[in-house]
Parts: sequence; C-alpha cells; structure tokens
Amino acid sequence: MNNNKFSTRQPKIIGEKEIKKYAVMVPIISKKEGFFVLFEKRSHALNVQPGEICFPGGKLEPNESLEECAIRETVEELNIDKQQIKIIGPGDIFISHYNIIIYPYLGVINDYNDTFSTEEVSDIIEIPLSYFYKQQPTSFKSKVITYPPNDFPYEWIPNGKNYIWAKGTYDILFYQYNNIIIWGITARIIHSMVALIDEHKLFNNYIMDK
Repeated sequence: MNNNKFSTRQPKIIGEKEIKKYAVMVPIISKKEGFFVLFEKRSHALNVQPGEICFPGGKLEPNESLEECAIRETVEELNIDKQQIKIIGPGDIFISHYNIIIYPYLGVINDYNDTFSTEEVSDIIEIPLSYFYKQQPTSFKSKVITYPPNDFPYEWIPNGKNYIWAKGTYDILFYQYNNIIIWGITARIIHSMVALIDEHKLFNNYIMDK
C-alpha cells in the first residue's frame, strides 16, 4: 500500500466530470477619472442569456489552463491583443447549483479603445471601481428545494415519501448603477472581487504598465 502517494494527492471534486468549468475576466481599465470595471452586454442574438450584463469569459477547453481560458475569451470578445492584458491574480471560485464552476481572474487592460466583437457583445459598460466600494448590493434569498423525479424509489429510503429533505437558500444580488442592472452571478463575482481588491489594497498605488 502506497500511503505516501495517497497522502500527497490533490483532492478532486466528487462528480467533477459532470461539472462544467468556466473562467471569466474581471477587467479593470484606467482613465483620467480613475479606475473602471469593464462589463459586457451580451448580444441579443445569443441563445443563452441574451442581453445580460456579464464579464468576458467562457467554457474551459481541453489542454487549456483556467487563466489561459479567461485571457482567450477576453481577447475574442473585446477584440484586443493578448499583450494588452495584465493578470493581477485569481479571484475566489464561484460554485453554482447548476453544475458549473466559475473561476474569475482580475486583470488590467491597457490601451483599451472600446472595441468588442459584435457577434457576442452588443455593448460595453464602464462603471467606476469606487462605486462598488460605496454601494452594497441589494440581496434577495431564493429557496433551494429538492424535487425528486416521479419514478423516485421512496421505498428505498427511511420514511419514504415523508422523508424530510434538506433545504437551503441562495443569495441573488443586484447592483443598480444609473439605469444599468448588474445581478446574479456577475453581481456575486464583482462583490467578491471588490472585497479582495480592498483586502489586498491592489489599486491604491498601482502603476499601469504601458
């Protein structure tokens, strides 16, 4: 028995093969007025979440690192060069109830000129980073409840149909900046990332690399 090999193994996620992995970029741009967070408005021609406000990102491809995924998607969606992106570091991981995991990365985009791919993006939105320091999101709790399928074998579990299933809650966050609504997963990610920016004092004396 090779105990040493087992004791040093990196744990994996149970059911990981069924979980889709995504990486997104939280892009920061510098302007005369200060630092801004760059968001996208998804094209209305897309089948999934048309018109939603989000960060550039997408599904992890084979033989690609999560950071590479975030950079590739940002390059494609914003029509920029890879060299314009400076990765500051990873954010905290978001785990969804819908079998997806999202890995956010914080990055600075240099010399950005409001470009984007019209196939995926209908518009870009720039919101001052300072806004997210001053404004706490509005939160609503959504219930997470188990609904077994019609053919579920209740006779195999204690108390059958009277079994008491665990219940949970899920916080749905909203930010409202002028007439712009940022909500859901995007709101959760920016809320988490701003807390990390504040904790690590990332942009207090940050000098842009040109």
